[in-house]
Formats: sequence, structure tokens, C-alpha cells
Amino acid sequence: MTKAANKNPVVGMNLSTRRALALTATAILSFVIAYLTLSPSPPHVGLEELLSDKAYHVIAFAALIFPSALLYARSLIWVIPAALLFGGAIELIQPYVGREAEVADFLADAVGLSVGIVSGLVLRMLLTKLLPAPAAPSN
Repeated sequence: MTKAANKNPVVGMNLSTRRALALTATAILSFVIAYLTLSPSPPHVGLEELLSDKAYHVIAFAALIFPSALLYARSLIWVIPAALLFGGAIELIQPYVGREAEVADFLADAVGLSVGIVSGLVLRMLLTKLLPAPAAPSN
């Protein structure tokens, strides 16, 4: 495979850069989600009145999977099950840190994953069609 074939027209980055960026963003987001969902008392950021708890779960898990769907879709084969396990583990741990476990939260996590996957893949497809493919390097 040539260097040009290894570049994605979506963002103009090579595969290793896209993989590193997607997985780094996913790891950072997972730490943020773990902190916010496993803190003994939820951090008060003034947004509690704007949306329901379930909406925040959807947003968080959509954000978690979005970088992989957009930048490194091949990783979805293992990121999806890992994210589902992560959401389930959060709900199992929450009673031990003074929070309530809810099946509805886990379902909201799954909905969020679906939203993030569809959003990332659709944006990837649109950008691929709209942006020109990188030119092959001339020797």
C-alpha cells in the first residue's frame, strides 16, 4: 500500500496518526466518564436542570465512541463491546460509592453508543465524499 493509499481524505492523516488520536481521545473520555459517574456525589457543574440524567448518559457515551467511528472505524469491532462492558461495570460499581445503579442508565449508554457510531460514520462518509483524496507523492 502506498503512502497516499494509507491516508484518509477525511482528515488528511495517515492511519497510525488517526488510530493514535482516536484511541487517545477515547481513553481520555473514558477517564472523564468514570470520574463523573463514580464520584461519591456527582460534581455540581450547574447543568443538572438543563437535561435529564439519561440525556447526559447518551451524550457521554456518544462522545466516547465518536472518535473511533470518525477516525478509526476498524477499532469499533472491539471498542463497542468494551464500551458496553464499561457502561455495565459503572452501573455495578455505583452502589459501592453511594450512587444508584439503574438499568435505564445502561440502556441510555447503549443508545449513546449508537448515536455516536452513526454520527461518526455518517460524518466520515460525508467528509470522504466532499474532500479530495490526497495526491500520491511524486518520486
